Amino acid sequence: MAWQGLAAEFLQVPAVTRAYTAACVLTTAAVQLELLSPFQLYFNPHLVFRKFQVWRLVTNFLFFGPLGFSFFFNMLFVFRYCRMLEEGSFRGRTADFVFMFLFGGVLMTLLGLLGSLFFLGQALTVMLVYVWSRRNPQVRVNFFGLLTFHAPFLPWALMGFSLLLGNSILVDLLGIAVGHIYYFLEDVFPNQPGGKRLLLTPRFLKLLLDTPQEDPNYLPLPEEQPGPLQQ
Repeated sequence: MAWQGLAAEFLQVPAVTRAYTAACVLTTAAVQLELLSPFQLYFNPHLVFRKFQVWRLVTNFLFFGPLGFSFFFNMLFVFRYCRMLEEGSFRGRTADFVFMFLFGGVLMTLLGLLGSLFFLGQALTVMLVYVWSRRNPQVRVNFFGLLTFHAPFLPWALMGFSLLLGNSILVDLLGIAVGHIYYFLEDVFPNQPGGKRLLLTPRFLKLLLDTPQEDPNYLPLPEEQPGPLQQ
C-alpha cells in the first residue's frame, strides 16, 4: 500500500520533472546493478562525433555517481527546484520549460568541451536552482538548518558546499554561468529599452507539448451551447 501511495504521489508531479528524475534514478540503478557502466555514459567528443555514440550527449546529464550522499543530495535538489520551476513560472508552458533544458544542455556541452567535463548533471541542477532563485529573489531559504538567506545566494552556497566536500567547483560555475545567460536573455534583456526576446521556443515543441489555447473569438455551434437543443 505504501508503494501505491508513493506511485500515486509521483504521478501528481509535473511531466518534465517526473521524466527527468525517473531517468536519473533508473540510470543510476542500472549502473548499480552493473547493467551499464559509467564508461558507456560519460561525454566523450571523440566517441560522439567519430563513433556516433550520440546517446552520450544525453546520458552524461543523467548519471550523478554511485548511490551515496552525493547522489541523494543532487536528486533532492533536482526534484525540488525542477518541480518548483515547472509548477511556478513555467506553469502551462511545458514547451518553454523543455526548451530551457535543451538550451542549457547544448550550451553546457559546448562549454564543457573547454573544461574536459565528463558528467554535466550537477551543472544542470545548479542551472535550475539559479533560474528559480533569480525569479524568486525575496524567498528566504534554509540551507540544511544551518544558514538562512535569500534565494539568489543559494547557487553560491551549493558551490561552497561542493568545495567543502573536496569536489571541483568547475561544474557548479558552469551551471551558474549558463543559468545566468538564460536568465539574462529570457528575463532581463527583453525588458531593456530596445530589447527583445531572443530565445524563442520552436513551434513544433509548442504543438507537441502545450495544450492548445481556446480562441476567445470562437462562437460555439448551437448544439454546443448550454440549454435545450432547438430542433
